[in-house]
Formats: sequence, structure tokens, C-alpha cells
Amino acid sequence: MIRLLAPLAFLIAGCAGQPTIRTAESISATNDAETSDLSSWGYRADDDSRAIDALEKSDFEGDFAISRRDGSVHIFALRPPSTQEKWPWASVTKQVMAVLAMQQVEAGTLDLDAPADTYLPDLAADAPSPTIRQLLQHRSGLANPDDSPPDATGFPSFYSDGPTGLDWCLADRTAPSDQWRYNNCDYIVLGAILENVTGTPIEALLEKRIAIPSGWRDTALLRAGSARDYAGRDPTYTTRIARYGTSAALVGPLADMLRFDRALMAGRLIGPKARAGRWQGDPQLGYMALGQWVFEAPLAGCDAPVRIVERRGAIGKYQVRNIILPQRDMALALATADGEFDFGEIWTGSGALHDALAALACNAIASPATPR
Repeated sequence: MIRLLAPLAFLIAGCAGQPTIRTAESISATNDAETSDLSSWGYRADDDSRAIDALEKSDFEGDFAISRRDGSVHIFALRPPSTQEKWPWASVTKQVMAVLAMQQVEAGTLDLDAPADTYLPDLAADAPSPTIRQLLQHRSGLANPDDSPPDATGFPSFYSDGPTGLDWCLADRTAPSDQWRYNNCDYIVLGAILENVTGTPIEALLEKRIAIPSGWRDTALLRAGSARDYAGRDPTYTTRIARYGTSAALVGPLADMLRFDRALMAGRLIGPKARAGRWQGDPQLGYMALGQWVFEAPLAGCDAPVRIVERRGAIGKYQVRNIILPQRDMALALATADGEFDFGEIWTGSGALHDALAALACNAIASPATPR
């Protein structure tokens, strides 16, 4: 059984160059999120051990990263090779794109409830235009890549060798509705809208508005022709990550994912009002918010339900989870190349992800940290 292969604690807020190696207790809190009595949430290595135990009991093979209020991140490899591998972020990309959209809402260049064809004239057609909010919440009525003709392996050809891209997404759509239906075209269209309203290519927009303020080191949208442009460790796998575009084509280390989470909680990406708007889960849509799910769930060992911001992703053989616990000022990310691994559902009170969260969020209630 693999134990802790490589615990790395390094500062993720910050400056350029190599990260500073620190202990978790040595860095003061810098968060303006909805925390309660942050002084009581100290780092304890045995919490990590319990979380790792929960994952190992579930036969998890992958990387597991935790960031706490001090700005540190601990990365654990529960399989070879090292923890430095870049992972497809899959639909965590949507979480990032939603932040870019909210930045434009703050700037007054986007209105969540305005028709999307206001910003993308190519959307104009016989069917009514979805709003920006409907794109963010998968209620658009756009053509769905999952319905494209299957390729030779039976997978939707939009993602492999068939017609693809923005034009495909706009070609055959119906009216938006109140019904939720997951659709990658929603965020491909959102990416085009962001380029139109800012006059900036999406890669440059990501660099300026997300990568730099978050302190990303090695994350970017995967482009067609890249050596990693496949969705599994087998390069013959037909799914091409680049074809997901602004819906799911970010690739990078888990540390960068947690840098993003930390910047979001600290108010470096959007302000508290915009963040609160993003984190309102709609019960009628399965608690879908704007780019992620937000809900309260009971965790074993916690005295009260815990607010959870969850973004999950799957692309080919990869799976990823990005979880923010705003009241704990904590974030964690997991990635695996085992497409069959069952994370479970947090709200059921059982399963690998619930058990790991409970170990971190509930057992973390120790004696208050020593005042600084």
C-alpha cells in the first residue's frame, strides 16, 4: 500500500519564481471569504492521514491536494509517478470561465440576464436567445455535442473526428428552458462571448485575469496538435481534449487549481458580491450555481451541515474534483486516471469524497491555534 509519497507544503499566494517551502503554521491568513473564527482552524497532519486513509480504503489512485487558510498546499501522491504531473482539469475549466464572466459583470460589460445574442450576433436565429445566466446554468437549448454522431468507438464525434467548434454549437438549437441539461456548447459559446466583449483572445484573457492574479505556474488551454491532446494515457484514445475548448480544455497541476481557489476566496479575482452571486445553488437545478454546484451537506463528525462548493469533471479516462469549503477557508482537489473510480456523492453521507472531507473539515476542529 502506498503511503505518503511526497508531501509538499508551499506558499501558493504570491510572487514569481520558485515557491517558498514552509510549514503550514508559519503563514498568516489572507482570506476575506465567509469564514467564522478562523483562529480555530489550525493545520494538523493527522487530519491529512485520516483523509488519505479514507481514500486508500476506496482504492483511490491519483493525486490529492489540500489548501488551508495559511495559503499552503499539501500534495499527496497515492500512486506513482511523482506529484508533478499536469492533469486535464476537464470541466473545472467551466468554473474558471464563470469567474471570467463574473469579472465582466462587475465591469458592466455583461448582464447575466441579457440575451446572449446581445454580445454574440451569430446566436441570432429563429429560436430565442439564451441569457448569459442560462448558459452558465446549462439551460440554453443549444445543440449538444453529446448528441453528435458516434465515431468508430461509439463516442460522440464532436470530441474526436467529426464537425466541431462554435459553428456546430450554433447550428441547431431550441428555445432555452427552465430544465437543466448538461451541455459543453454552453461554455464554448460563453468563451466566444468573452472574446467579443473584451476584444481579447481567450488565452490572453486567462493569462491577465486569472493566471497572474492566481499565481498559476503551468496551466493553459490545450491546443490542437499538442502531444497531450488525448483524454487518456493511451494516445490512441479518440477523445481530443482540445476540442472541448473553453468548456473543458484547461490542463495543469493541481497546485494551480488550488491557487485559483485561494485567489477566489481571497477576493483577488472577483469581489464578495459577485462571489456570493456565483455561490447561490438553485435547488430546482440540483443546486447548480454559476459554474459549480453549491449546497450544504452533513459530514460525519461535524456538528452542523457544511457549505460546499463543488466542481467535478471527467474527460476520457480522467476524473477530477475541486472542492471549496468557504466557512473552513479550505480547498481540496483530486485527480485520477481511473475513469471507473467512484468518488460517491458528498450529500449521501458516505463514499470516498465524503469520508475524506469529513476527516479534513470535522476532525480539524482541534484546540484553537496559538494567537499570533
